[in-house]
Amino acid sequence: MGAEPVETRGEQRADLIAADGNKDGKTDLWVSDTDGDGKPDLFQFDTDGDGKVDVTMVDRDQDNNPEQVVDGDGGLPPAPPVTR
Repeated sequence: MGAEPVETRGEQRADLIAADGNKDGKTDLWVSDTDGDGKPDLFQFDTDGDGKVDVTMVDRDQDNNPEQVVDGDGGLPPAPPVTR
């Protein structure tokens, strides 16, 4: 299963949320803004806990209905985890 490239709203990327939904100590949800308007338009999920993106959704017009859903990272791997 190859990653199908997804088109986002812009070239930049700012991760708005990186969350550990199942509390296993690893990030499994990434919500990103790709056009700098402060609103999310790229959503990525690790559904099996292996640390890799399994599903990518893009909401280009930001109407809360994704225009594209693909298996894998869609050519947009998540940003590396932030260490504090």
